[in-house]
Amino acid sequence: MPRNLYRCTSIACVAVLAGFAATPLLAAQEQAATWSKAATLPTARAEMRAATVGGKIYLIGGAFDERVEPTRVTNYKAGFVTEYDPQTRQWRERARAPEGLTHQALAVFGGKIYVVGGFGGGRHSLPSANVYAYDPVNDSWQKLAPLSGPRGAVVAVAVGGMLHVIGGRVMGEEVDTLATHDVYNPATNSWSSAAPLPTARDHSAAYAVDGKIHVIAGRLRENVSMVGLHDVYDPATDKWTPAAPLPTPRSSFAFVEYHGLFFVAGGECRPDGKPFENVEAYDPKTDSWLRFPALPVPRHAFAAAVADDKLMFIGGSTQCGGDGKSADTFILTLP
Repeated sequence: MPRNLYRCTSIACVAVLAGFAATPLLAAQEQAATWSKAATLPTARAEMRAATVGGKIYLIGGAFDERVEPTRVTNYKAGFVTEYDPQTRQWRERARAPEGLTHQALAVFGGKIYVVGGFGGGRHSLPSANVYAYDPVNDSWQKLAPLSGPRGAVVAVAVGGMLHVIGGRVMGEEVDTLATHDVYNPATNSWSSAAPLPTARDHSAAYAVDGKIHVIAGRLRENVSMVGLHDVYDPATDKWTPAAPLPTPRSSFAFVEYHGLFFVAGGECRPDGKPFENVEAYDPKTDSWLRFPALPVPRHAFAAAVADDKLMFIGGSTQCGGDGKSADTFILTLP
């Protein structure tokens, strides 16, 4: 693939950017919903993911800013595990991860959170192939068989007793994204390969419904080469098919399933250099997208999770890149 295929000066990138100005799929009436605030994080951070186990939210990984005189620097290696209890409405720190990373993928099955890949440094550097399982009950970590190679900004989905890890990038902004599709068998602690993603990309969203895996949107190279692609993988046939694309192409957003819909919120980055505020949700029953009220503050690199039947969006950056880290937690309430 030519290195300049998806630069902003290319026809392909121009076509992607043109999609922001023409969004006919968003012509549908905005759905009713309201925003409110919940307990803020103990530390503002970004580029992390969240998962729900036992009714509690676990926010894992991420970067935060700290004062190191005479300047402020970003710490990528804290390995935070921060638990939210909806009964007390409070956050607390739990056992830190063996490896502090950003851009990891999370998936839940068997009551454990599987944490896959990630970056140990800034600007998508120091990629990791490591895979860990976190047990919230015992507040303990276990190292598992590694990926076939280091990568970050991947997605991970548990379906049919297997863990599927898809896409991502090795490192940097100038390295091609991956279509790699690895499958982990927890019974044997081993990996195998499956049909690759039709279009290589990273910073995507993914979830499973009716036994199939949906991989949505992401970026092809830099954060301006965004796509709304929506590919569906069937483990029974080892094949991919297309589905309704995300109306607003973007990457590095928060995503989570809630009330039978798959929500995608925020993202990086609009043509004017600011994060997205858009909130859209995919309805698998109709293969269509719904539009919801915009985020109170545009952001990207944040996490989403559900606890106590509340749809929560956590942390992230209010500026493109790594600046503007936030400790805010917002709740989107549906009628």
